[in-house]
Amino acid sequence: MNIRHCARALPLALAFIALSCGTGAPSGGGKVPANAAYRNPSLDVEARVADLLKRMTLDEKIGQMTQIEKGSLRGGDVASLYLGSVLSGGGGSPNPNTPASWADMVDRFQDEALSTRLGIPMLYGVDSVHGHNNLKDATVFPHNIGLGAANDPELVRAVGAATARETLATGIPWTFAPCVAVARDPRWGRTYESFSQDPSLVTALGAAFIAGYQGADPSVGAAAGTGARPIATAKHFLGDGAARWGTSTTGTYKIDQGDAAGDEAYLRTVLLPPYAEAVKAGVKTVMVSFSSWNGLKMHAQKALVTDLLKGELGFAGFVVSDWAGMDQIDGDYYKAMVTGINAGVDMNMVPYDGRKFIDTVKKAVDAKDISMARIDDAVARILRVKFEMGLFESPKANRALASTIRSPEHLELARKAAAESQVILKNEATGTSGGVLPLSPSAKLYVAGSAADNIGIQCGGWTMEWQGKSGNITAGTTILAGIREAAGADRVVFEPWAKFAETDRKAVCVVVVGERPYAEGMGDSASISLNAGDIGTIERARESFDRVVLVLLSGRPLILEEAALSCDAIVASWLPGTEGSGVADVLFGKVAPKGRLPFDWPVSTEQLPVDNFVSGNQKPLWPFGYGLSW
Repeated sequence: MNIRHCARALPLALAFIALSCGTGAPSGGGKVPANAAYRNPSLDVEARVADLLKRMTLDEKIGQMTQIEKGSLRGGDVASLYLGSVLSGGGGSPNPNTPASWADMVDRFQDEALSTRLGIPMLYGVDSVHGHNNLKDATVFPHNIGLGAANDPELVRAVGAATARETLATGIPWTFAPCVAVARDPRWGRTYESFSQDPSLVTALGAAFIAGYQGADPSVGAAAGTGARPIATAKHFLGDGAARWGTSTTGTYKIDQGDAAGDEAYLRTVLLPPYAEAVKAGVKTVMVSFSSWNGLKMHAQKALVTDLLKGELGFAGFVVSDWAGMDQIDGDYYKAMVTGINAGVDMNMVPYDGRKFIDTVKKAVDAKDISMARIDDAVARILRVKFEMGLFESPKANRALASTIRSPEHLELARKAAAESQVILKNEATGTSGGVLPLSPSAKLYVAGSAADNIGIQCGGWTMEWQGKSGNITAGTTILAGIREAAGADRVVFEPWAKFAETDRKAVCVVVVGERPYAEGMGDSASISLNAGDIGTIERARESFDRVVLVLLSGRPLILEEAALSCDAIVASWLPGTEGSGVADVLFGKVAPKGRLPFDWPVSTEQLPVDNFVSGNQKPLWPFGYGLSW
């Protein structure tokens, strides 16, 4: 593949590096004066980077390149290993799971980092992918697929800002979001993390989230100037959404972490645009994909990570691996680490054995398999981001932001986002009336379905736990509660399996069903259809009522059986988050439906991937951009 590489001038920091490390020998060590240049916030960032870098030992440099999951840390590890970063994996919350406990935990790690000779603050990261979804009772917004259906950049910008505020309130400035994958096969278990199959839509909404998240004011609720500025991550570079079914070699996964194949034109026109725009939007970090491109793991792709992303696109932030992503390059750990770092990975999400990684990199530097110039480039990029975000001046949690968590403003925003993401797929007239939707708030209403009263199913994966969890796992309003709010609880009869003791055939029955929560390759599915229990519920409702409204909760378009297709109205609700009243707002006509399909909706899995629809080789049940209004 002929990737054009544009030579760029070295930044000032690397000019200093050339002077201080020309022999390739590690520099630094010794006592640090209180008035060291890197401690002066009035100086240019590049001057501060250069000053700090020349004071660092090799151990301190490699420590900055190391990120460990908090559950793998022993007391004193942050200081003794000079760690540059700590993260919480999915579900990696403190006990109790409260804002104060989060802030206390992060500040304890930060105190360790600040106690070291150079006092370089560590950077804490978390997957706040649809709100601060690891924090109990946080505001949880629709997953990206729903925001893609809404296709409202200003809405996404606001969601990004709200997510930043609630995440910052717990002491965490860094989110591993947004996912700007261009998903091309809904059998992929991460489809809901993608805004769309359409590169232009993903590009616009990804940049909007970055602008909102990184533009959030950390001084809200506190004295002006307090708190580090939040930073976002464009992930997963490059082509994770284009992996082909059956190419994954990870456990039981079928497509996640698999191989994407294509020519340079496909890479540049379909997969690359969201990253180019993310760089223009000022994204501070980029995460490399587990997947491969034309058979070579992305963590080993120097032509793409260094030459294309850092060179041609001019990305000046730092590149972080995915969870032990470099380990997959080669069965030989030493070779894998050397290859990944030389390819351009700056920070390794280890995430377990930090000592093994650090010792391995030291050996590689001693053996000249990794050059000091590559080490210094990686560390300079990490330090640059830390200086730019003000982490040196404001390393501790801004606890005053706790007032924003599930604030009325954030709840209203989440409700609006849920409403705007609803896509009306079918709305047939019954009798002499118009479509069955919108529902009358004054009529008796029957509600059924296993997902009608279930916050966990509404939110999907990456909620409280990595895989998510069914049940009322966090604060919120279920769709049933939203319906009762709109119609009055006394007019709503609920039976989850549609086994009503008495029925009024002329009344409307709303059936809410959908996928159980999943994340990543655990959600890879060959069938992407409703389970037998949900189909049975639909069939019972269909037998008992003349008018049935089907509300689908899913992280992707589903293959619909005859029972589902027979319903008078069908609504794609995606994974709307904790505010189910937003779904009810559309069902009852309080909010006019605006959502449009961000993906072609297939008739069968044999039609996939969606490249077949784009090329015209297949005709979908409902096409990209489809959606009804009234």
